[in-house]
Amino acid sequence: MDDSGTPAEEPTATGEPTGGAAAAGDADRTEEDPLALRIEQLILGAPRQYTPFQAARAADVPMELAARFWRAMGFADIGQARALTEADVLALRRLAGLVEAGLLSEAMAVQVARSTGQTTARLAEWQIDSFLEGLTEPPEPGMTRTEVAYPLLELLLPELQEFLVYVWRRQLAAATGRVAQDDEEMVDRRLAIAFADLVGFTRLTRRLEEEELGELVEAFETTAADLVAAHGGRLIKTLGDEVLYVADDAGTAAEIGLRLIETLANDETMPELRVGMAFGTVTTRMGDVFGNTVNLASRLTSIAPKDAVLVDEELRAELVASGQAPASEKEADDTSAYRFALRPLYRRPVRGLGVIEPWLLSRRPS
Repeated sequence: MDDSGTPAEEPTATGEPTGGAAAAGDADRTEEDPLALRIEQLILGAPRQYTPFQAARAADVPMELAARFWRAMGFADIGQARALTEADVLALRRLAGLVEAGLLSEAMAVQVARSTGQTTARLAEWQIDSFLEGLTEPPEPGMTRTEVAYPLLELLLPELQEFLVYVWRRQLAAATGRVAQDDEEMVDRRLAIAFADLVGFTRLTRRLEEEELGELVEAFETTAADLVAAHGGRLIKTLGDEVLYVADDAGTAAEIGLRLIETLANDETMPELRVGMAFGTVTTRMGDVFGNTVNLASRLTSIAPKDAVLVDEELRAELVASGQAPASEKEADDTSAYRFALRPLYRRPVRGLGVIEPWLLSRRPS
């Protein structure tokens, strides 16, 4: 922008400039709806002021790097629409400043932007779909949902923001504590990996109404999340009919798996569940886990009987070594101190993983 306040010529140079506002992709349409524009301004805390080129220049960040950051955060390309705010400029400045100070490499800063964008995008979608939608039912005929949403958001935004920061700090403290216990296991770690999968979910999608199916999935995810957290595991992700969780030790993973099956078996609205788990080295990245151990746990889940838990040889060995399961049936007869029982099943070839020997896990009678 020149001294007269007229926008300067803005080249669409390397990397088509991108926007940083959630509604930026709908800039023209939103401008036609004053109330929607007011809601956007309320949420963002500032009016639209900059094009992407102007925002990058105000932040003193190269346009190409700004475009990488915005795309990593999941924001749509908006060309040269004037849709960005002071908050977008400040966010660019902060990320670029971390790189300039040597605290993060450029690649790491992009990863920070991507992981944060992906996580918060899912959170925002959930809040709109399930939370705000239920609270903004028009109380009177003729009122639109948007009209109801504005005063509600005015009240909720500060509280939700504080709560989000609180939960993030708590989770960061917990994650840092786990890493601090073993400095050598920063990326590649030995963990118990488990999948829990609803049986016959595809058939259910054809039989149930959409609302019923949504309620079933939400109940399953809520139950799984609560049980995993309560017993010391960590929920990695949910996939509708399947959840993936991890635990630092085999006993914790085994306890969670059995409790999931026991809990859902007592719920007549829920289908059967099958669980597969394996123990070994995994690679952790952006909150997810990868590697042969994860693949093996997934394959064990696919062959597990209904309402049963299958584990691999490594997890069985961990349970035996920690005194939580007997090494043999003869040893099991000698004492009742064990938490779990293990029964070998037929060895079988698994594509990409060779021949495996699954073990059927159960709880020993008290």
